[in-house]
Amino acid sequence: MSSGAPRAEWPLYEVFVRGKRGLNHVHVGSLHAADDQMALHHARDVYTRRNEGVSLWVVRADAITASSPDEKDSFFAPAGDKVYRHPTFYDVPADVPHM
Repeated sequence: MSSGAPRAEWPLYEVFVRGKRGLNHVHVGSLHAADDQMALHHARDVYTRRNEGVSLWVVRADAITASSPDEKDSFFAPAGDKVYRHPTFYDVPADVPHM
């Protein structure tokens, strides 16, 4: 039944879920959907079936800009000339959460 014409596909979305006890959204998978709302509903149905999440993000894969693994050494090299980025000038109290 192939006519030789390319088949139109829905865009790919990446899905992120924040768990009930978690602080961060975690990538859980991908899915195809016609639009953002459909992606959100499908992600809910597929990735939170057991009430695992409290927040859900869907992002079109073509909207994501990522660093290249080939450039990891130079891209993530510490910036020694920007000492203000490192908390070395003060003491963080032990009871401060998530530091």
